[in-house]
Amino acid sequence: MAEPLTDKQLKVLSNKLDEMEAQLRAALDNNENSSNPVKLDQQLMGRVSRIDAIQQQEMASANRANQTLLLRKVLIAKKLIADGDYGYCRQCDELIGYQRLAIKPEATLCIKCQSAAEQS
Repeated sequence: MAEPLTDKQLKVLSNKLDEMEAQLRAALDNNENSSNPVKLDQQLMGRVSRIDAIQQQEMASANRANQTLLLRKVLIAKKLIADGDYGYCRQCDELIGYQRLAIKPEATLCIKCQSAAEQS
């Protein structure tokens, strides 16, 4: 069974979440235009170039969606810290180990519940 987080560990994780939030917000601001629809003007580019541009736009859009989801998870983790509920599995209510949270501070499931969720 995992040990409760110390104040020092909680501070380290809180700082990691703050850093992640800043990086994700900056990334979302930077790639805002890269996921806009591609203009399909035959005169400006050839067919292969248009297909490549469309694929790049789709990848940028998927990347943006992943970054938005991760940002949402980071904000939830920060709220859990503020509420004093951080570090507990949302499924079984057991403590999540510090080593897991150090790698993935936005985690809301313990390893056991995460594995079960991925199996189903």
